[in-house]
Amino acid sequence: MNEHQDLSYMANLYMALADKTRLRLLNLMHEREICVGYFTDILGQSQPKISRHLAYLRNAGIVEARRDGKWMHYSIRWPQDEDGQVMLQAALNWLSGSSELVSDKQKYGALFGEKTEFEPMAVSFAPDVYDTTDDFEEDEGTDSSAHNELEEFLL
Repeated sequence: MNEHQDLSYMANLYMALADKTRLRLLNLMHEREICVGYFTDILGQSQPKISRHLAYLRNAGIVEARRDGKWMHYSIRWPQDEDGQVMLQAALNWLSGSSELVSDKQKYGALFGEKTEFEPMAVSFAPDVYDTTDDFEEDEGTDSSAHNELEEFLL
């Protein structure tokens, strides 16, 4: 990458982190992948708003999506470069200590029966983390009309 590309990459990464809703989403994804419906229940925000923020994080390259039938599951996608990894890990570490955001994880535990005390997730920075293959091919028997139109648009 040249210097301009590096600067654009870091600017996009920081802009992705410059929103309270996106920070809350990342905080919840720190230890697990989460379905978009769970985000709406926990954060008390509309599905279109959550999907828009998830799309922003995906475009920044720090969130990835996996389709499971009608459901979309989201998880953190670690940056390929070491500096991006360190910066994202530092942000996640800070978020995990924020009392305001601990309540989101407690709400997740109360709603979905998981533990509310979390230990930092072991992170592996595999070189193939930016595999560009399309993970969203339609399965036979999947009713694509049942998917949320806005979510499909944002993908």
